[in-house]
Order: sequence, then C-alpha cells, then structure tokens
Amino acid sequence: MRGQGKPFTEGQSGNPAGRPKGSRNRSTLALEQIFEGEAEKLSRKAIEMALDGDGPAMKLCLDRLLSPRRDRSITFDLPAINSAADLPKATEAMLRAVALGEITPSEAADIGKAVSAHIEAITAADLSARLARLEEPSL
Repeated sequence: MRGQGKPFTEGQSGNPAGRPKGSRNRSTLALEQIFEGEAEKLSRKAIEMALDGDGPAMKLCLDRLLSPRRDRSITFDLPAINSAADLPKATEAMLRAVALGEITPSEAADIGKAVSAHIEAITAADLSARLARLEEPSL
C-alpha cells in the first residue's frame, strides 16, 4: 500500500472544500514580487519597441489596447415564428440581413440555431397538444 493516509476513494475529492476563493498561485505571487516597481518601465519599453516597428511588441501593445471581440447585440427584422410554416420568412430575413451586411454569416448561423430550437419547442408543444386531444375520453 502506497502513501500513509487513508486509501483513495474513487469519486471523492481529497479537498472537498476546494481551493479557497481569492487564493493566488505561488508562482504568480513570486512573479508579482519580482516585477513590483518595474511595471511602468517595462510598459514604456514595450511601447518604445512597438513604436520602433517591433512586430511582437506592437501585437502585445495592441492586444492590451483592444479587448477581444465579444458577442454584440444585433438588430434586424425577424418575422414572428409561430409554426414551421413561418420558417421560410425567417430564413429569408436572415439571408437578407447577411446580404445587406447587417449581420455576419456567423451571427446568422447563431440565430439559425436559436430559430431551430424555437421550432423544436413549437413542434413539441404541438405534438403534446395533439396527444392530449387524442387521449381525451370521447363523449
């Protein structure tokens, strides 16, 4: 038997409480101490190198200036979808919005997934209602 503690029980964590919130990695703390007081000098040097044409330094500076693109809120006219019969109007509206540059093709794909989920919900509700009607006792 290896180790000196209790044997390992599968599916049970050795630290059920997990890492304490706000705790920091030791290597991160050590690096912060090393760079303490030098951040301004290092930033200035990176900016100078970028201004002198150093590509990687430019990328570093621009990455810090421009945050990564996140999903954006989009607005375009999407007709109401109350049944599967409304789908052609909805897909036409999405295609038109892409063609006009109102939304990107990837945004249209995301909207298409939402529309598909909506149609599945409508179909499930419709099937449930039909089944309930079939199971109703006849008068």
